[in-house]
Amino acid sequence: MTVLIKEHAKPSIQEILESGKFLVTGEIGPPKGTDLEEMIEHINLLKDKVHAMNITDNQSSVMRYPSLGTAILIKELGGEPILQVTCRDRNRLAIQADLLFAYTRGIRSVLCLTGDSIPVGDHKDAKGVFDLESVQLLQLIRCMEEGRDVGGNELEGSVKFFKGAIVTPEAVPLEPQLLKFEKKIEAGAQFFQTQAVYDMDNFKRFMEKARKINDKVFISCGLVLLTSPGQIKYMNNNVPGVFVPENLAREMEEAPKEERLNTGIRIMARQIRQLIDEKLCDGVHIMAIGKEDVVPKILEEAGVDITKM
Repeated sequence: MTVLIKEHAKPSIQEILESGKFLVTGEIGPPKGTDLEEMIEHINLLKDKVHAMNITDNQSSVMRYPSLGTAILIKELGGEPILQVTCRDRNRLAIQADLLFAYTRGIRSVLCLTGDSIPVGDHKDAKGVFDLESVQLLQLIRCMEEGRDVGGNELEGSVKFFKGAIVTPEAVPLEPQLLKFEKKIEAGAQFFQTQAVYDMDNFKRFMEKARKINDKVFISCGLVLLTSPGQIKYMNNNVPGVFVPENLAREMEEAPKEERLNTGIRIMARQIRQLIDEKLCDGVHIMAIGKEDVVPKILEEAGVDITKM
């Protein structure tokens, strides 16, 4: 398939956030293989509904089409990518080479992650690299922005990225997360996307503490679409730092089976509206996880149109 690069003038997420607008981002999960048709459909569906799209990087240690290749494809199709880079699979030489390539292809936003452990994925005999972790990755990018690689050698042309990281507002205890949050800011993080948030009261308390640490860094609230009671039970029992409150679990449980997806859509739309109306943070990051086709419906239900914000 030949994909032509389209000329477009989409603002970067840095420009959107610095202008004071509420940022709306989505997420693209690359396929396990070379059949890109469904992913292209999702990109075309979302590119004018959200300001930018994250591309997961071998999420959950499952081998997939690369984040960098998908980021370039998003640019070619007229969207704005946020490149995820994990430290699990590549050493510092490979990471720097990928960042140089990304920059020359017009990619300007990078989300820095340590990466999930190998045993949770589908290549359990693979060797995790972890030459760096997320704080060191942020430091690496800042070094490259100053015109040097991390070996201290001069670059023939530097880079300039809008550097992001993650934080987990519902971690218990929260204090270690706040310490890591501060370290990431000191290392150069300019924006944050949170792990899944469901308890808005907890999120308010987190934001109060985060703003005291630094009130200049931008924070987007991560929301994961609820689809079934079974999903809620699994997350509450198995996913650290994620807890779905009883009232939302009951709302999903009481919905007829055929209405559970629509119930999840309504819950997320309600949360997005609350984030905006109460000015709780700087943006929302929508993770539909395999149901990207309902993101426009979520935004419509929330009364969000990025062209009018």
